[in-house]
Amino acid sequence: MKKRNYPKERRQYDAEFKKNALQLIVDGRSVSSVAQSLGVSEGVLYNWRSKAKKAVLTKPQNEDKAEIEILKKKLAEAEMERDILKKALGIFSRNR
Repeated sequence: MKKRNYPKERRQYDAEFKKNALQLIVDGRSVSSVAQSLGVSEGVLYNWRSKAKKAVLTKPQNEDKAEIEILKKKLAEAEMERDILKKALGIFSRNR
């Protein structure tokens, strides 16, 4: 069995570096060319991309929940106003 030479310490990349690398991919460059030019492995870039997609999918859910609550309150208020107007219309349209 062949031993692999792994670095003793893992390299750490800051968020800005990751963002710039992913932007290059979004702009149309291939993952392999970006990996080669930045000196990182393709697997690392694929991991960053999948984590970024997951973050995008989970973030709006929290914002959507807050917006849904606001819209539910507005709907309840509009329904209450509608019911009041229906009652008023019934009262004013009675035969006198």
